[in-house]
Amino acid sequence: MRTVLVDSGGANLGSVRYALERLGVNAEVSGDAAVITAADRVILPGVGAAGPGMARLRELGLVDVLRGLRQPLLGICLGMQLLFEGSDEGDETCLGLLPGRVRRMVGGPGLRVPHMGWNRLEPLRESPLLRGIAPGAQAYFVHGYAVAVDDNCVARSVHGQLLAALVQRGNVAGAQFHPERSGAVGARLLANFLEFGVA
Repeated sequence: MRTVLVDSGGANLGSVRYALERLGVNAEVSGDAAVITAADRVILPGVGAAGPGMARLRELGLVDVLRGLRQPLLGICLGMQLLFEGSDEGDETCLGLLPGRVRRMVGGPGLRVPHMGWNRLEPLRESPLLRGIAPGAQAYFVHGYAVAVDDNCVARSVHGQLLAALVQRGNVAGAQFHPERSGAVGARLLANFLEFGVA
């Protein structure tokens, strides 16, 4: 099975690649449309802001490529946010693979934004991505923007507000947290994604 990491310029590219290597997968990092289209699994990592993230994808000519993928696609952190229709971060138009808009987090008394640290995952519906991940398992988050919980959300978290932690609709999935920094829980999510859609 060929897994490709989209060369989105995110600082977590290397750590996601190493996390996959620990699972026995040698993922290729590429910004080439033909390589990405030929992959069996595609992962869109990302750290930073929506504007530069989308600018990088436009520069590489990958916006329509990602919109047209039929194989499983996993967005991580900013990569997940770019799967949605738009972001309030720079009023950016995103990929539109999932309905909804990314909004700035509100926070609250004693709650820091950006949200940085470990938080519980609360499953909302069944998904192969959650196989072997216990309700209440902890994952590591770093983000100042979030997506509201809707029908595509398979696990939520709370940081002053309910937020989508893991989403999935058809072949498109996204993790707001960093599986590459979330220990055994993150490794299990990545392994589940690699098996996603395999009978």
